[in-house]
Amino acid sequence: MSTKKAKEPRPRKKKSTSAKALLESGRVTYMAADFTTAMGIWLPLAEAGNADAQAWIGSLYANGDGVDVDDKAAFAWYLKSAEGGNIQAQNNIGAMYAMGNGVVENPQAAVDWFERAAEAGDAHSQFNLAVLLSEGKGVALDLGKAAKWYRAASENGHYPSQARLGHMYSTGHGIEKDRVQAYLWLSLAAQHGIGTALKALEAISNQMSSEEKAEALGLFDAWRGKTAANAGPSRIEPLPG
Repeated sequence: MSTKKAKEPRPRKKKSTSAKALLESGRVTYMAADFTTAMGIWLPLAEAGNADAQAWIGSLYANGDGVDVDDKAAFAWYLKSAEGGNIQAQNNIGAMYAMGNGVVENPQAAVDWFERAAEAGDAHSQFNLAVLLSEGKGVALDLGKAAKWYRAASENGHYPSQARLGHMYSTGHGIEKDRVQAYLWLSLAAQHGIGTALKALEAISNQMSSEEKAEALGLFDAWRGKTAANAGPSRIEPLPG
């Protein structure tokens, strides 16, 4: 009878913490206002090319969390992140180009970055792009396209966009005048405290028939849940307005 010598157990390799877990750990630490520790968690990931970590580092410099406010450093990190595909960073780069924060003001570059993020579905970028289109900054003035992007952002639950879209429907600027649609979007914005929407809503309501109001209220009930579900917190930095 033969016997086999038992093999010595191999030492187990320590499991490495995933980038996703480290990002979350940094986020939890950040929310606890321990910004220095958060920086220590994110910086190695950012330097290794992780776009999400780069966006967080950019945010620290932009807001002065644990470091001095440094718009140039924020722009540099946001740009790395944006080029790596982070949509929030793409919006931030667009906003910084538009306002000249940390970089020379460049409306055309702002439009390019906003378009990239807007096409990917980012509500803040859709709003920012619509603002530039409605003002003709960095792009030809085009109220029709502005209305399109306000509509996209509105459907994503962006309250200022809902107010502006409602105003456009009520006046017929850039879009066909429609009291029902005006009432719908102004109502959605007004319920979140947009004062200008409430005033415009009162004005448009006085012009509507009972049938129009009934239709508008039906749409409001349908859209209220949809847009609320899409309106989540975000750390991106939209343009004022």
